[in-house]
Formats: sequence, structure tokens, C-alpha cells
Amino acid sequence: MACDKEISNGSILHRRTHYVNPDYKVVEPFIASLPERFAKGEGEVIYKGRNEIRKMNFSGYNLVIKAFTTPNIINRFAYGIIRGSKAKRSYLNAKSFLEIGVGTPIPIGYLDTRKGLLLDKSYYVSLLSECENSYMSLFDENENLQEAVCREIGRVTAKLHNNGFLHKDYSRGNILFKVCQSGEIALDIVDLNRMRFGNVDMKDGCKNFERLPATPQMQRWFAIEYASARNFNEDECFSLIEKFRKQEEIIEKNRMLGSILLM
Repeated sequence: MACDKEISNGSILHRRTHYVNPDYKVVEPFIASLPERFAKGEGEVIYKGRNEIRKMNFSGYNLVIKAFTTPNIINRFAYGIIRGSKAKRSYLNAKSFLEIGVGTPIPIGYLDTRKGLLLDKSYYVSLLSECENSYMSLFDENENLQEAVCREIGRVTAKLHNNGFLHKDYSRGNILFKVCQSGEIALDIVDLNRMRFGNVDMKDGCKNFERLPATPQMQRWFAIEYASARNFNEDECFSLIEKFRKQEEIIEKNRMLGSILLM
């Protein structure tokens, strides 16, 4: 997929390319100036690790900006010439999610900076999600809300897989939810730069739940809705979801133990 009307400027050695959602052209000057805004420390830092996420306001819009770290030399070439940057892929995947009816914050645009042919930095901009609750907050909620949210996660995951999308970072931090006035549950799926496209079978589909901490009952709710939406056997889905989660827990514990030993 490509974006129409990407705008490039600067010299061959220091080139910038950006794209803005046509419905939000007023935000274009903001996107074009993101490197300078980050350099000045503008906005509220809400995550800082390998990548950095900040909240900023521009022209009345509450925006979230994810600044991707400079990739390794091989990927700098690949993202600069062959593949789109992570920021561009995030934008395109968010657009695709909304087209199939899966919630994600509205994509506003992206900016890539290059040094010669090599990608240097990339920035993805979206509106701030209206889903104020994180997945992990489910463990503080009553069982009725747990059930409603888990069933909705099962349905939404099935919709993604039925449409050939497999989110490769489907984790606790990337699923947000809210309870609408109607009582229905709305989900927003975030962090969309890593996606696999194509057929998703039952095994791979159930494995996609592995990074979501859940009680057996929560896993059963996932399985009920997921199996129903994909015409799979509910008990088989539950067994697979449970098995893959247990395997992931062992990996997580070993990773944590390794980190402690290195301290």
C-alpha cells in the first residue's frame, strides 16, 4: 500500500518525507516540525524506552506521537529504500483496521527523516485514544465487566484474523477499552507497526492470545467468542489458548530471572 501525496523536502543528504490524513490537513505544520519539537522536549512523555511516546496538543487536537529509534544499518537501508518505515506502516495499518471496523486511534500522519538513502528517524501521529482503560485494569474490575471485555477481545481478534491481520505485538499494553453509554464495550488496538498478513489458522490464531495475562475463566470467554466467529471448536481453542499462555509465562519468568541475575 502507498499513501498519495507524500511531501518531501530538504537536500539529498538530509531529506524529510511526511504524509497527513486529508481530514486533518491543519496538523501538517505540526507533523513537519516534529524533529524540532522533540529536540526541544515539547509534550508529555508517556513512555520512554527503545522508542518514545509523547502527548501533545496542536490546533485543539490531542495527539499522540511515537518516535521510533534509529534502526540498525541493515534496516536503515531496507526501510529507506525497500520497505516503508515503521511510522508509515503504523499509519497504513491503522487505516486498514478502521476500514474493517476494528478500533484504533484515528491515524493523523507520519514523518520520516533520511540521511542519504538511509532512514534515520520516523514519527507516527494519531489522535489520543478515547479508550481510557488498559487491559491490565481488568483485574481490578468486577466479573461482569471482565466477561464483557474478554468476549469483545475474542470477537475483535477473530475479525482481525478473518481479514488476514495477525498483530505481532498483541500484548497487555496494546489493548485499551472503555464502556460506552450504551453499555457496549469499545476496544482500541494500538502499536500497529508489526503485522503479519495472510491466512491465520486456528493454531496461530489462538497463539496470538499468549501475551495476555488471564484467568482460566477469561481465557474461556476469549475462546467462546473467537471460536464462534471463526467456526472453530470452542474446547480446542480454549486448550490452545491455555497451553500457549502457560508456555509464555515460563518464557517471561526465565526472562525476569535472567534480568535479576545480570543486575
